[in-house]
Amino acid sequence: MEKHRILVVDDEQEIAELVRDYLQKEGYEVILAYDGEEAIQIYRESKLSLAILDIMLPGVEGTEICRIIRSESPIPVIMLSAKSGDIDKILSLGLGADDYITKPFSPTELVARVKAQLRRYTMFSGSPNVTEGILTFNNLKVDLKGYNVFIKDEKVELSAKEFEVLHLFCRHPGQVLTREQIFNQVWGFNEYGDINTVTVHIRKIREKIEEDPSHPIYITTIWGVGYKFDGGV
Repeated sequence: MEKHRILVVDDEQEIAELVRDYLQKEGYEVILAYDGEEAIQIYRESKLSLAILDIMLPGVEGTEICRIIRSESPIPVIMLSAKSGDIDKILSLGLGADDYITKPFSPTELVARVKAQLRRYTMFSGSPNVTEGILTFNNLKVDLKGYNVFIKDEKVELSAKEFEVLHLFCRHPGQVLTREQIFNQVWGFNEYGDINTVTVHIRKIREKIEEDPSHPIYITTIWGVGYKFDGGV
């Protein structure tokens, strides 16, 4: 079985090497980078399973690397932040990061987060489901690079925000997301608006991708909690 390859990016060499040592003990292959440009080059040239990115980096910041990765790939991204405030965290998640952890952190906790993200990722990203930036769930195909969606190979027209909501669900299959989480990650922490817009967008997405929107198989409602993407299974 091929090892998971993880990119660890941190300009503090000691931290990067500590994370590498703990991940290698768990059987992962680890590649280190100490600045943003090097990280992007490694991402472009390597087949990665997950990326761990420090937010504050020389040159290209971790948030920009996250944006680049998320626009092209569904691999999990975990952000590291030296700031205890929530702004960096929310910003990172809004750009598509799957998790964050604040420094100083426990290496064992980080390893646990990595395992959780890889379990979730491999649950839906086996080789038949992810090819060239296209996610496939039953009759639904989501083209991450082209921002296109297809049902039974027929293109479905989604607005930019509808696509971002669907993309968010695709990155978290089987995970219940609250309306607050969806609003913060798609519209942003500083966005002023009505959270009911989440409900409206999900209804519109269902009308476009579900065979029977009143009995959805892709995005299901978890009453009193939020919504869950079941991938049409």
